[in-house]
Amino acid sequence: MNWISNYVRPKINSLFSRREMPENLWAKCEGCGQMIFHREMAEGLAVCPSCDHHMAIRPRDRMTALFDGGVFVEIKVPEAPADPLQFRDQKRYPDRLREARKETGEQEAMLVAQGAIGGVQTVVAAQDFSFMAGSMGVAVGNALIAAAEAATRAGAPLVVFCAAGGARMQEGILSLMQMPRTTVALEMVKEAGLPVITVLTHPTTGGVTASYAMLGDVQIAEPGALICFAGPRVIEQTIRETLPEGFQRAEYLLEHGMLDMVVDRRKMRDELAKLLRLLLRLPPRIHGDLPAPTPEPAAAPAPAPAPLKGSGA
Repeated sequence: MNWISNYVRPKINSLFSRREMPENLWAKCEGCGQMIFHREMAEGLAVCPSCDHHMAIRPRDRMTALFDGGVFVEIKVPEAPADPLQFRDQKRYPDRLREARKETGEQEAMLVAQGAIGGVQTVVAAQDFSFMAGSMGVAVGNALIAAAEAATRAGAPLVVFCAAGGARMQEGILSLMQMPRTTVALEMVKEAGLPVITVLTHPTTGGVTASYAMLGDVQIAEPGALICFAGPRVIEQTIRETLPEGFQRAEYLLEHGMLDMVVDRRKMRDELAKLLRLLLRLPPRIHGDLPAPTPEPAAAPAPAPAPLKGSGA
């Protein structure tokens, strides 16, 4: 072995060898299969620029795009029992929670925050489908109750982004009890005279659909979102009939009166700002955040002319 083999050849190989490309630079659209550059993906809020397919987005990314200037304050949520039923299937329940927390960087499947949307102080709760399929357990119930209490204290409207596979089976009946708990929480906000808006994203199913997802004063959905209690495959196998095309998708439910609006994620912030001002009876926001012009005071009436001398008046 000499210096040519030990130094010169490796140096030449390093100059002409193919560099490895990081795997996270591109994402594949689940709708059309197009490859999307990661920066374009982030700027488009995980919406395909080619086919407008709405892919999953994390609650923190959603809130950064939703609140004015991306500024919000996270609301603390009471902790839930770690493993109330000592449940175990293929894995222990605490192990599943540990894996989900490591993967997502979040403590649970719902994030609660407060900030301004179009100049209106608003409390937002958003579910994370990547955290155990967004399943509704005691922690999610606690989060929504904390959001409702924060909205009531601040006199602010409540916006809830739903994304769930249903109840969390590892918590059994405790999970099912979150349906009445969350229903009461939303009713508390409404009794305070504050609006509640629910935004149903893909997918919203099971006990979430059967409780707070369908209790908004205004119900919005993202395009193509699956919204149901039981999925179309289960229904098709039960009734043994072919279901209509697009059954239980957002556009189908809008056509049949179960939704008020279907809004593109890239336009969601502006639509929510308009709705919140309308529901709170606030004037429209001035473009560019300029203050509304101050009305000029009415001019005083001109004094009557004095009578002329010698006129005999």
